[in-house]
Amino acid sequence: MQDLKELIRDVPDFPKKGIIFKDITTLLKEGWALKEVIDVFAEYYQGKGVDRIVSMESRGFPLGAALAYKMGVGIALVRKAGKLPAKTVKATYQLEYGTDTLELHENSINSGMKVLIVDDLLATGGTAGAVIDLVKKLNGKIVGLSFLIELSFLSGREKLKGYDIFSIIKY
Repeated sequence: MQDLKELIRDVPDFPKKGIIFKDITTLLKEGWALKEVIDVFAEYYQGKGVDRIVSMESRGFPLGAALAYKMGVGIALVRKAGKLPAKTVKATYQLEYGTDTLELHENSINSGMKVLIVDDLLATGGTAGAVIDLVKKLNGKIVGLSFLIELSFLSGREKLKGYDIFSIIKY
């Protein structure tokens, strides 16, 4: 995993001063690295009966799509409010300054489907918590949450207690 970690670029002061952004585009451009990430996720969730991948914009999309392909399941896309064209369910969550709203098409998940939530990064757990709320509104059963990167020092895992959380790279 050290090889993968070395492909993550730190971008200081993005999106605002004092933040060190973990840029995964430098990993995604390397075919062998993307393949390794998807293979590790697929192996971890093999045999857990995943019916649908739910992934968040924007950096979660390439990971979720590749994993859905590898596992032979469909993908449901979570977007910011107003970006999806059909009827949606919504979840609003707290940001450092204010709130944000995420949406998921209401026909993305059938009741009882086993859902795997996939994103690039677990930080404070706010986004993942909102996606959990969306899946619950559609009566999906959450198999787990998977992240390429986990910023352990922000304790996002604590907000997501009771779920199987798998991350490949930890800081």
